Amino acid sequence: MAVAFSKAQLLAVIEKNYDRLLRELKAIPAERVFERSLEGRSKGTTMSVADIVAYLIGWNALLLKWQERRAAGLPVDFPETGYKWNELGRLAEKFHADYAALGWEERLERLDLEKGRTVALIGRLDDDALYGLPFYGQYPLGRMIQFNTAAPYENARKRVRAWKKANGLN
Repeated sequence: MAVAFSKAQLLAVIEKNYDRLLRELKAIPAERVFERSLEGRSKGTTMSVADIVAYLIGWNALLLKWQERRAAGLPVDFPETGYKWNELGRLAEKFHADYAALGWEERLERLDLEKGRTVALIGRLDDDALYGLPFYGQYPLGRMIQFNTAAPYENARKRVRAWKKANGLN
């Protein structure tokens, strides 16, 4: 995936990857989405396609939380309070649990909502706000947005496609 260096590029890659992912997700029979037959993010765990969607919701919401806290002048715990970068498997499990009560259609709606909130945030900013200053370490806000939206959308699409192929759903 190409790295975006402008607001227009960032919006384009988010939309492209999200649309491609959504097409894959909507083609899965609803009775299969909660099937725990995908390799999980932590060794020895399994997950479902619905868990992938929960993971994406979680990262989109977390990204927005970082920006809201930063904009309010509050400290930001990266990646999340109580988690270190080397504990992303545990954080993924938290996201799965956070959205476990949501059904399939509710998860898709929530993902769409969070993606829409992210696009709205980008819409309020200019290239300088997105790419002019570091937001986390060396990374500007625009790059952090791409890390947590477009990149995981593409990764999820590839995982879902492989799962569909392995399960005769193509």
